[in-house]
Amino acid sequence: MPKRILFNTFGSYGDVHPYLAIALELQRRGYQPVIATMEAYRDKVEALGIEFHPVRPSIGVTDVQRVFEHPMRGPEHLLRNILIPSLPDSYADVMEAAKGADIIVTHTCTYAGAIAAESLKLPWISTVLSPVAFFSAHESIVVPPMPLLQRLLTTSPAANGALIALVKYVSRMWARPIVRFRTELGLPRGGHPIFEGLHSPQCVLALFSRALAQPQRDWPANTHLTGFVFHDEIALGLEPALERFLVGGPPPVAFTLGSAVVHLDGDFYAIASRIAHRLGLRAVLLVGDNPSNLANVRLSNNVAAFEYAPFAKLFTRAQAVVHQGGIGTTAQALRAGRPTVVVPHAYDQPDTAARVERLGVARSVHKNALSEKTLEAALSDVLGDPRYAARAQDVAGIVRSEDGVATACDAIERHLALSTRPALQSQNLCLR
Repeated sequence: MPKRILFNTFGSYGDVHPYLAIALELQRRGYQPVIATMEAYRDKVEALGIEFHPVRPSIGVTDVQRVFEHPMRGPEHLLRNILIPSLPDSYADVMEAAKGADIIVTHTCTYAGAIAAESLKLPWISTVLSPVAFFSAHESIVVPPMPLLQRLLTTSPAANGALIALVKYVSRMWARPIVRFRTELGLPRGGHPIFEGLHSPQCVLALFSRALAQPQRDWPANTHLTGFVFHDEIALGLEPALERFLVGGPPPVAFTLGSAVVHLDGDFYAIASRIAHRLGLRAVLLVGDNPSNLANVRLSNNVAAFEYAPFAKLFTRAQAVVHQGGIGTTAQALRAGRPTVVVPHAYDQPDTAARVERLGVARSVHKNALSEKTLEAALSDVLGDPRYAARAQDVAGIVRSEDGVATACDAIERHLALSTRPALQSQNLCLR
Protein backbone atom coordinates (compact mmCIF):
# COMPACT_ATOMS: atom_id res chain seq x y z
CA MET A 1 0.00 0.00 0.00
CA PRO A 2 1.33 3.48 -0.85
CA LYS A 3 2.05 5.81 2.04
CA ARG A 4 -0.86 8.18 2.66
CA ILE A 5 0.18 11.82 3.15
CA LEU A 6 -2.43 14.26 4.45
CA PHE A 7 -2.07 17.98 3.69
CA ASN A 8 -4.25 20.26 5.83
CA THR A 9 -4.40 23.85 4.58
CA PHE A 10 -6.67 26.89 4.68
CA GLY A 11 -6.89 30.21 2.86
CA SER A 12 -6.62 31.64 -0.63
CA TYR A 13 -5.11 30.14 -3.79
CA GLY A 14 -1.69 31.14 -2.45
CA ASP A 15 -2.35 28.91 0.56
CA VAL A 16 -3.51 25.93 -1.53
CA HIS A 17 -1.38 25.92 -4.68
CA PRO A 18 1.92 24.98 -2.97
CA TYR A 19 0.37 21.85 -1.47
CA LEU A 20 -1.19 20.89 -4.81
CA ALA A 21 2.26 21.09 -6.42
CA ILE A 22 3.84 18.95 -3.69
CA ALA A 23 0.94 16.49 -3.77
CA LEU A 24 1.25 16.01 -7.53
CA GLU A 25 4.97 15.28 -7.27
CA LEU A 26 4.45 12.86 -4.38
CA GLN A 27 1.74 11.16 -6.38
CA ARG A 28 4.20 10.79 -9.25
CA ARG A 29 6.65 9.22 -6.80
CA GLY A 30 4.11 6.58 -5.81
CA TYR A 31 2.53 8.09 -2.68
CA GLN A 32 -1.14 8.75 -1.96
CA PRO A 33 -1.58 12.46 -1.20
CA VAL A 34 -4.78 13.82 0.32
CA ILE A 35 -5.78 17.49 0.45
CA ALA A 36 -7.98 18.50 3.39
CA THR A 37 -9.21 22.07 3.11
CA MET A 38 -12.27 24.23 2.42
CA GLU A 39 -15.08 22.73 0.35
CA ALA A 40 -14.65 25.52 -2.21
CA TYR A 41 -11.49 23.83 -3.52
CA ARG A 42 -13.00 20.37 -4.08
CA ASP A 43 -13.38 20.67 -7.86
CA LYS A 44 -9.91 22.13 -8.28
CA VAL A 45 -8.28 19.35 -6.26
CA GLU A 46 -10.25 16.45 -7.67
CA ALA A 47 -9.69 17.65 -11.25
CA LEU A 48 -5.99 16.92 -10.64
CA GLY A 49 -6.75 13.36 -9.56
CA ILE A 50 -5.96 14.07 -5.90
CA GLU A 51 -8.16 12.81 -3.07
CA PHE A 52 -10.06 15.60 -1.33
CA HIS A 53 -11.63 15.92 2.12
CA PRO A 54 -13.63 19.00 3.18
CA VAL A 55 -12.59 20.75 6.38
CA ARG A 56 -14.58 23.45 8.07
CA PRO A 57 -14.73 26.42 8.19
CA SER A 58 -15.63 27.54 4.71
CA ILE A 59 -15.56 31.30 4.41
CA GLY A 60 -17.35 33.59 1.99
CA VAL A 61 -16.61 36.92 0.38
CA THR A 62 -17.87 38.89 3.40
CA ASP A 63 -15.46 37.07 5.68
CA VAL A 64 -12.58 37.69 3.25
CA GLN A 65 -13.38 41.39 3.27
CA ARG A 66 -13.42 41.51 7.06
CA VAL A 67 -10.17 39.62 7.55
CA PHE A 68 -8.30 41.96 5.20
CA GLU A 69 -9.98 45.27 5.97
CA HIS A 70 -7.79 46.22 8.91
CA PRO A 71 -4.25 45.12 9.86
CA MET A 72 -5.17 44.60 13.53
CA ARG A 73 -8.88 43.76 13.57
CA GLY A 74 -8.60 41.49 10.52
CA PRO A 75 -6.26 38.88 12.06
CA GLU A 76 -8.19 39.04 15.32
CA HIS A 77 -11.46 38.47 13.46
CA LEU A 78 -10.00 35.52 11.55
CA LEU A 79 -8.72 33.83 14.67
CA ARG A 80 -11.42 34.65 17.23
CA ASN A 81 -14.52 34.63 15.03
CA ILE A 82 -13.71 32.08 12.32
CA LEU A 83 -10.90 29.64 13.06
CA ILE A 84 -11.24 29.10 16.82
CA PRO A 85 -15.06 28.75 16.98
CA SER A 86 -14.74 26.17 14.20
CA LEU A 87 -11.91 24.24 15.88
CA PRO A 88 -14.05 21.31 17.13
CA ASP A 89 -15.60 20.93 13.66
CA SER A 90 -12.24 21.32 11.95
CA TYR A 91 -10.73 18.70 14.25
CA ALA A 92 -13.55 16.24 13.52
CA ASP A 93 -13.11 16.78 9.78
CA VAL A 94 -9.33 16.34 9.90
CA MET A 95 -9.65 13.21 12.05
CA GLU A 96 -11.94 11.75 9.39
CA ALA A 97 -9.52 12.69 6.61
CA ALA A 98 -6.59 11.28 8.61
CA LYS A 99 -7.92 7.72 8.66
CA GLY A 100 -5.13 5.55 7.31
CA ALA A 101 -2.74 8.50 7.07
CA ASP A 102 0.98 7.92 7.63
CA ILE A 103 1.90 11.57 8.15
CA ILE A 104 0.18 14.98 8.43
CA VAL A 105 1.52 18.17 6.85
CA THR A 106 -0.02 21.43 8.06
CA HIS A 107 -0.38 25.07 7.05
CA THR A 108 0.11 27.85 9.61
CA CYS A 109 -3.65 28.39 10.13
CA THR A 110 -4.64 24.74 10.51
CA TYR A 111 -4.53 24.27 14.26
CA ALA A 112 -6.76 21.20 13.98
CA GLY A 113 -4.26 19.38 11.78
CA ALA A 114 -1.47 19.76 14.29
CA ILE A 115 -3.72 18.63 17.15
CA ALA A 116 -4.93 15.64 15.11
CA ALA A 117 -1.35 14.54 14.43
CA GLU A 118 -0.58 14.69 18.13
CA SER A 119 -3.79 12.88 19.09
CA LEU A 120 -3.14 10.10 16.58
CA LYS A 121 0.58 10.00 17.36
CA LEU A 122 1.35 10.50 13.68
CA PRO A 123 4.48 12.15 12.30
CA TRP A 124 3.84 15.87 11.81
CA ILE A 125 5.50 18.30 9.42
CA SER A 126 4.56 21.97 9.70
CA THR A 127 5.09 24.42 6.88
CA VAL A 128 5.67 28.16 6.64
CA LEU A 129 4.84 30.05 3.45
CA SER A 130 6.15 33.47 4.53
CA PRO A 131 9.27 34.20 6.61
CA VAL A 132 7.47 36.58 8.96
CA ALA A 133 5.74 33.53 10.49
CA PHE A 134 9.03 32.71 12.23
CA PHE A 135 8.93 36.04 14.12
CA SER A 136 12.71 36.21 14.18
CA ALA A 137 14.33 38.83 16.41
CA HIS A 138 17.44 38.72 14.24
CA GLU A 139 16.01 40.37 11.13
CA SER A 140 13.81 43.36 10.40
CA ILE A 141 10.21 42.21 10.27
CA VAL A 142 6.91 43.98 9.84
CA VAL A 143 4.63 42.46 12.45
CA PRO A 144 1.30 41.72 10.72
CA PRO A 145 -1.00 43.64 13.11
CA MET A 146 1.35 46.64 13.19
CA PRO A 147 2.53 47.48 9.66
CA LEU A 148 2.79 51.19 10.42
CA LEU A 149 5.76 50.40 12.69
CA GLN A 150 7.73 49.54 9.56
CA ARG A 151 9.48 52.92 9.62
CA LEU A 152 10.70 52.20 13.15
CA LEU A 153 12.10 48.77 12.35
CA THR A 154 15.60 48.01 13.52
CA THR A 155 17.97 45.13 13.13
CA SER A 156 18.57 45.21 16.88
CA PRO A 157 17.53 41.80 18.26
CA ALA A 158 16.57 43.44 21.55
CA ALA A 159 14.20 45.94 19.90
CA ASN A 160 12.73 43.36 17.53
CA GLY A 161 12.38 40.92 20.40
CA ALA A 162 10.46 43.48 22.45
CA LEU A 163 8.06 44.10 19.55
CA ILE A 164 7.53 40.37 19.08
CA ALA A 165 6.95 39.92 22.82
CA LEU A 166 4.25 42.60 22.68
CA VAL A 167 2.44 40.86 19.84
CA LYS A 168 2.79 37.54 21.64
CA TYR A 169 1.28 39.01 24.80
CA VAL A 170 -1.66 40.61 22.96
CA SER A 171 -2.44 37.46 20.98
CA ARG A 172 -2.16 35.05 23.91
CA MET A 173 -5.70 35.87 24.94
CA TRP A 174 -6.91 35.13 21.40
CA ALA A 175 -5.35 31.68 21.56
CA ARG A 176 -6.67 30.57 24.96
CA PRO A 177 -9.55 28.52 23.49
CA ILE A 178 -7.01 26.46 21.50
CA VAL A 179 -5.19 25.63 24.73
CA ARG A 180 -8.50 24.69 26.39
CA PHE A 181 -9.42 22.44 23.49
CA ARG A 182 -6.07 20.65 23.74
CA THR A 183 -6.64 20.16 27.47
CA GLU A 184 -10.11 18.71 26.85
CA LEU A 185 -8.49 16.14 24.54
CA GLY A 186 -6.00 15.18 27.23
CA LEU A 187 -3.07 16.81 25.44
CA PRO A 188 -0.46 19.02 27.08
CA ARG A 189 -0.91 22.79 26.78
CA GLY A 190 1.87 23.12 24.24
CA GLY A 191 3.48 26.38 23.19
CA HIS A 192 1.74 29.55 22.09
CA PRO A 193 -0.34 28.35 19.09
CA ILE A 194 0.63 31.36 16.96
CA PHE A 195 4.32 31.28 17.86
CA GLU A 196 6.37 28.28 19.01
CA GLY A 197 3.32 25.99 19.05
CA LEU A 198 2.87 26.62 15.35
CA HIS A 199 5.98 24.66 14.41
CA SER A 200 6.45 20.92 14.51
CA PRO A 201 9.23 19.75 16.82
CA GLN A 202 9.98 17.10 14.20
CA CYS A 203 10.31 18.96 10.89
CA VAL A 204 9.48 22.43 9.54
CA LEU A 205 9.46 23.25 5.83
CA ALA A 206 10.02 26.91 4.92
CA LEU A 207 8.42 27.02 1.47
CA PHE A 208 10.03 30.23 0.23
CA SER A 209 13.21 31.36 -1.49
CA ARG A 210 16.50 32.18 0.19
CA ALA A 211 16.29 35.41 -1.83
CA LEU A 212 13.46 36.48 0.47
CA ALA A 213 14.99 35.38 3.77
CA GLN A 214 18.05 33.58 5.07
CA PRO A 215 17.83 31.13 8.01
CA GLN A 216 18.11 32.86 11.38
CA ARG A 217 19.49 31.49 14.64
CA ASP A 218 16.08 31.65 16.33
CA TRP A 219 14.25 29.69 13.62
CA PRO A 220 13.29 26.17 14.75
CA ALA A 221 16.42 24.04 14.59
CA ASN A 222 14.73 21.47 12.37
CA THR A 223 13.78 23.95 9.62
CA HIS A 224 14.51 23.19 5.98
CA LEU A 225 14.44 26.08 3.48
CA THR A 226 13.11 24.65 0.21
CA GLY A 227 12.65 27.57 -2.18
CA PHE A 228 9.28 28.69 -3.52
CA VAL A 229 6.84 25.94 -4.45
CA PHE A 230 5.05 26.70 -7.72
CA HIS A 231 1.83 25.20 -9.03
CA ASP A 232 1.67 26.68 -12.50
CA GLU A 233 -1.64 25.25 -13.70
CA ILE A 234 0.03 24.06 -16.88
CA ALA A 235 -3.28 23.07 -18.46
CA LEU A 236 -4.54 26.64 -18.24
CA GLY A 237 -3.56 28.94 -21.07
CA LEU A 238 -4.25 32.62 -21.53
CA GLU A 239 -7.72 33.30 -22.82
CA PRO A 240 -7.77 34.33 -26.51
CA ALA A 241 -8.77 37.93 -25.81
CA LEU A 242 -5.85 38.39 -23.43
CA GLU A 243 -3.45 36.73 -25.85
CA ARG A 244 -4.59 39.09 -28.60
CA PHE A 245 -4.09 42.06 -26.29
CA LEU A 246 -0.56 40.98 -25.37
CA VAL A 247 0.60 40.54 -28.95
CA GLY A 248 -1.05 43.80 -29.98
CA GLY A 249 1.57 46.12 -28.51
CA PRO A 250 4.42 46.63 -26.03
CA PRO A 251 4.47 44.65 -22.76
CA PRO A 252 1.84 46.01 -20.37
CA VAL A 253 1.86 46.61 -16.64
CA ALA A 254 -0.10 43.85 -14.88
CA PHE A 255 -2.33 44.94 -11.99
CA THR A 256 -3.72 42.30 -9.63
CA LEU A 257 -4.96 41.93 -6.07
CA GLY A 258 -4.56 38.16 -5.98
CA SER A 259 -7.42 35.80 -5.12
CA ALA A 260 -8.43 37.19 -1.71
CA VAL A 261 -7.87 40.96 -1.57
CA VAL A 262 -9.55 41.23 -4.98
CA HIS A 263 -12.87 40.88 -3.14
CA LEU A 264 -12.35 44.09 -1.19
CA ASP A 265 -14.24 47.18 -2.19
CA GLY A 266 -11.94 50.00 -3.29
CA ASP A 267 -10.72 52.02 -6.22
CA PHE A 268 -7.42 50.23 -6.90
CA TYR A 269 -8.38 49.35 -10.47
CA ALA A 270 -9.90 52.75 -11.20
CA ILE A 271 -6.66 54.37 -10.01
CA ALA A 272 -4.65 51.92 -12.10
CA SER A 273 -6.60 52.72 -15.26
CA ARG A 274 -6.24 56.47 -14.79
CA ILE A 275 -2.49 56.19 -14.20
CA ALA A 276 -2.05 53.96 -17.25
CA HIS A 277 -3.84 56.44 -19.48
CA ARG A 278 -1.96 59.41 -18.07
CA LEU A 279 1.47 57.75 -18.46
CA GLY A 280 0.64 56.24 -21.83
CA LEU A 281 1.06 52.67 -20.57
CA ARG A 282 -0.63 49.51 -21.67
CA ALA A 283 -2.22 47.73 -18.72
CA VAL A 284 -3.85 44.41 -17.88
CA LEU A 285 -6.25 44.56 -14.93
CA LEU A 286 -7.07 41.21 -13.29
CA VAL A 287 -10.31 42.20 -11.55
CA GLY A 288 -11.73 38.86 -10.39
CA ASP A 289 -15.47 38.26 -10.32
CA ASN A 290 -16.32 41.29 -8.17
CA PRO A 291 -18.35 43.67 -10.41
CA SER A 292 -17.56 46.64 -8.16
CA ASN A 293 -13.89 46.38 -9.20
CA LEU A 294 -14.85 47.80 -12.61
CA ALA A 295 -16.61 50.83 -11.16
CA ASN A 296 -15.06 54.02 -12.60
CA VAL A 297 -12.50 51.97 -14.55
CA ARG A 298 -11.72 53.47 -17.93
CA LEU A 299 -11.03 50.72 -20.46
CA SER A 300 -9.57 51.31 -23.91
CA ASN A 301 -7.45 49.67 -26.58
CA ASN A 302 -4.50 50.01 -24.20
CA VAL A 303 -6.20 49.18 -20.88
CA ALA A 304 -8.00 45.84 -20.70
CA ALA A 305 -9.69 44.00 -17.83
CA PHE A 306 -9.90 40.23 -17.34
CA GLU A 307 -11.29 38.13 -14.53
CA TYR A 308 -8.26 35.85 -14.15
CA ALA A 309 -5.02 34.75 -15.79
CA PRO A 310 -2.31 32.29 -14.70
CA PHE A 311 0.42 34.49 -13.24
CA ALA A 312 3.21 32.27 -14.56
CA LYS A 313 2.05 32.92 -18.10
CA LEU A 314 1.18 36.60 -17.74
CA PHE A 315 3.95 38.09 -15.60
CA THR A 316 6.79 37.11 -17.92
CA ARG A 317 5.05 39.09 -20.66
CA ALA A 318 4.56 42.21 -18.55
CA GLN A 319 7.07 45.02 -18.05
CA ALA A 320 6.11 45.38 -14.38
CA VAL A 321 3.61 43.99 -11.89
CA VAL A 322 1.54 45.89 -9.34
CA HIS A 323 0.11 43.55 -6.71
CA GLN A 324 -1.04 43.09 -3.11
CA GLY A 325 2.01 41.29 -1.77
CA GLY A 326 0.51 37.86 -1.22
CA ILE A 327 3.32 35.35 -1.00
CA GLY A 328 2.15 33.36 -4.02
CA THR A 329 1.83 36.46 -6.20
CA THR A 330 5.18 37.75 -4.95
CA ALA A 331 6.86 34.44 -5.74
CA GLN A 332 5.54 34.51 -9.31
CA ALA A 333 6.66 38.12 -9.82
CA LEU A 334 10.15 37.35 -8.48
CA ARG A 335 10.50 34.30 -10.71
CA ALA A 336 9.32 36.29 -13.72
CA GLY A 337 12.12 38.80 -13.11
CA ARG A 338 9.86 41.82 -13.26
CA PRO A 339 10.07 44.96 -11.10
CA THR A 340 7.03 45.44 -8.92
CA VAL A 341 4.98 47.85 -6.89
CA VAL A 342 3.39 46.24 -3.85
CA VAL A 343 0.19 47.52 -2.24
CA PRO A 344 0.06 45.45 0.97
CA HIS A 345 -3.11 45.12 3.02
CA ALA A 346 -2.62 42.81 6.02
CA TYR A 347 -1.08 39.64 7.45
CA ASP A 348 2.27 38.79 5.84
CA GLN A 349 1.83 41.28 3.00
CA PRO A 350 3.45 44.36 4.66
CA ASP A 351 6.46 42.25 5.68
CA THR A 352 6.77 40.76 2.21
CA ALA A 353 6.56 44.25 0.71
CA ALA A 354 9.42 45.42 2.95
CA ARG A 355 11.53 42.42 1.94
CA VAL A 356 11.17 42.94 -1.81
CA GLU A 357 11.92 46.63 -1.32
CA ARG A 358 15.14 45.68 0.46
CA LEU A 359 15.94 43.35 -2.44
CA GLY A 360 15.87 46.38 -4.75
CA VAL A 361 13.17 44.97 -7.03
CA ALA A 362 10.16 46.93 -5.79
CA ARG A 363 8.54 49.97 -4.28
CA SER A 364 5.60 49.70 -1.92
CA VAL A 365 2.57 51.82 -1.12
CA HIS A 366 0.49 50.68 1.85
CA LYS A 367 -3.21 50.43 1.06
CA ASN A 368 -4.00 53.20 3.57
CA ALA A 369 -1.72 55.55 1.62
CA LEU A 370 -2.93 54.48 -1.83
CA SER A 371 -3.82 57.32 -4.19
CA GLU A 372 -3.17 58.24 -7.80
CA LYS A 373 -0.25 60.35 -6.70
CA THR A 374 1.46 57.73 -4.52
CA LEU A 375 0.92 54.80 -6.90
CA GLU A 376 1.99 56.79 -9.95
CA ALA A 377 5.17 57.93 -8.19
CA ALA A 378 6.08 54.37 -7.20
CA LEU A 379 5.31 52.93 -10.62
CA SER A 380 7.23 55.70 -12.38
CA ASP A 381 10.24 54.90 -10.17
CA VAL A 382 10.37 51.18 -10.95
CA LEU A 383 9.79 51.77 -14.67
CA GLY A 384 12.14 54.73 -14.96
CA ASP A 385 15.13 53.40 -13.03
CA PRO A 386 16.83 50.52 -14.89
CA ARG A 387 18.37 49.28 -11.65
CA TYR A 388 15.00 47.80 -10.62
CA ALA A 389 14.72 45.71 -13.78
CA ALA A 390 18.36 44.60 -13.58
CA ARG A 391 18.05 43.59 -9.95
CA ALA A 392 14.78 41.78 -10.68
CA GLN A 393 16.61 39.64 -13.24
CA ASP A 394 19.34 38.84 -10.71
CA VAL A 395 16.80 37.75 -8.10
CA ALA A 396 14.89 35.73 -10.69
CA GLY A 397 18.08 33.75 -11.28
CA ILE A 398 18.19 32.78 -7.61
CA VAL A 399 14.50 31.82 -7.51
CA ARG A 400 14.73 29.77 -10.71
CA SER A 401 17.79 27.92 -9.44
CA GLU A 402 15.75 26.46 -6.57
CA ASP A 403 13.44 23.47 -6.92
CA GLY A 404 11.03 23.95 -4.06
CA VAL A 405 8.73 21.08 -5.04
CA ALA A 406 11.47 18.46 -5.28
CA THR A 407 13.24 19.70 -2.15
CA ALA A 408 10.01 19.64 -0.10
CA CYS A 409 9.11 16.17 -1.36
CA ASP A 410 12.60 14.88 -0.56
CA ALA A 411 12.23 16.18 3.00
CA ILE A 412 8.82 14.55 3.41
CA GLU A 413 10.18 11.24 2.15
CA ARG A 414 13.10 11.43 4.59
CA HIS A 415 10.74 12.17 7.45
CA LEU A 416 8.55 9.22 6.50
CA ALA A 417 11.64 7.03 6.55
CA LEU A 418 12.49 8.38 10.00
CA SER A 419 9.01 7.61 11.32
CA THR A 420 9.30 3.95 10.29
CA ARG A 421 12.76 3.49 11.85
CA PRO A 422 12.40 4.03 15.62
CA ALA A 423 16.10 3.60 16.23
CA LEU A 424 16.75 6.74 14.17
CA GLN A 425 14.07 8.97 15.69
CA SER A 426 16.63 11.05 17.54
CA GLN A 427 18.19 12.09 14.23
CA ASN A 428 16.94 15.00 12.17
CA LEU A 429 16.58 13.42 8.75
CA CYS A 430 14.45 16.34 7.59
CA LEU A 431 17.60 18.42 7.18
CA ARG A 432 19.62 15.90 5.20
